[in-house]
Amino acid sequence: MVYSGIVNGEPTTFGTSGLLYRSNKVMYDRATRSLWNQFIGEPVIGPLAGSGIRQPFFPSVVTTWGEWWDDHPDTTVLAQDTGVYPAEFYVPEDNPLAIYYNYFTADEVMFPVWLRDDTFEPKTVVVGLSIDESAKAYAVQDLQDARLVNDTVGGLNVVVVASPESRAGRIYERDDLTFAPAGNDDPELAPAALVDDTGARWMVTEQGLVPAADPSQQLPRIPSITSFWFGWFQYHPDTEVYEHGP
Repeated sequence: MVYSGIVNGEPTTFGTSGLLYRSNKVMYDRATRSLWNQFIGEPVIGPLAGSGIRQPFFPSVVTTWGEWWDDHPDTTVLAQDTGVYPAEFYVPEDNPLAIYYNYFTADEVMFPVWLRDDTFEPKTVVVGLSIDESAKAYAVQDLQDARLVNDTVGGLNVVVVASPESRAGRIYERDDLTFAPAGNDDPELAPAALVDDTGARWMVTEQGLVPAADPSQQLPRIPSITSFWFGWFQYHPDTEVYEHGP
């Protein structure tokens, strides 16, 4: 999740408290030292608890460096030379020397969780979407197979555009349109262009779907959460689950 750094109109920064709730990180803001539930963006203990604040969050994506670089060659990156740890300390997650390697490769969670559901294995990675009181989870494996899903969640028509190679799943509003990959689509890549059921062509961007005929009229991207299934289900026990057909 990528949250706004503005709290009550003032910029602040957040840190890791070292605490967990339902096996999920508890963060704190450095302005008031309130503790925050990371998964839902709400302060739970301290001066801001009970204030009704729910921190807005932005669209984000879990992808590979190669995919991101191909689409965003002018991107900036976080520096590894922080003065805290040497650069060689930051090894890839699939490296046995990585700090969380054992956690990510184990089937079970490290700490107890309250709500459980066996629709998926606990650490199945899902892309979760919450619209008002409705929620839906899309297993990344199913999205990799489908690459594009026209759906409706909470009465809102959406389209999910996914990569066959990474965990990237971007969700957009689609109005009353139905989308398909454009004719020159490469099935080995995430769709970069779509066509709707009127034949109009749309470009897939980080901000929204942009129509080729009138770039000023775009369909916005919707923030989603990429998480383990057990984490999503903790906060959305009534979630729907996308079922990918044959």
